[in-house]
Amino acid sequence: MPILAVMATTNFQNDPTQTSGELPQVGETLPDFTLVGSELGEISQADFAGKRIVLNIFPSVDTGVCAASVREFNQRAADLENTAVLCVSHDLPFAQGRFCAAENIENVTSGSAFRSTFGQDYGLKLEGSPLKGLLARAVIVADENGKIVYEQLVPEITTEPDYDAAIAALN
Repeated sequence: MPILAVMATTNFQNDPTQTSGELPQVGETLPDFTLVGSELGEISQADFAGKRIVLNIFPSVDTGVCAASVREFNQRAADLENTAVLCVSHDLPFAQGRFCAAENIENVTSGSAFRSTFGQDYGLKLEGSPLKGLLARAVIVADENGKIVYEQLVPEITTEPDYDAAIAALN
């Protein structure tokens, strides 16, 4: 009998859509990741060793809600000690860099998942909707030891995440 993969469900414009798996849960260790940074070099979890990490994950910085989440986390990150905010999408590093330069985004790091298994490893690759293949909207917060202390798969992709809950998890 074939093993059925467990998939999470989110919504795109009120239509349910599946992801490639389940989001890592509170209490688990943050899965290792490798992304592509704005200078085309690799960004990995090891680059943030000893720091708390906020992963702001979204489909594309070229949409209003995704851009708003980067702006909001950039603003909030300025006041966070020993914390890195990493904004992750499938956008090419060039697009991420262009957006951050145009918006004066200086307090977050952008990481592109375009040539990594991040979406599969985190269960966030969208399997349906017009956004199929991109990442679902989610926020994951890990402490300085890499233990997940907060996670949210945003129930409707076209809405912003719960910023207050994500930041509160750092306290």
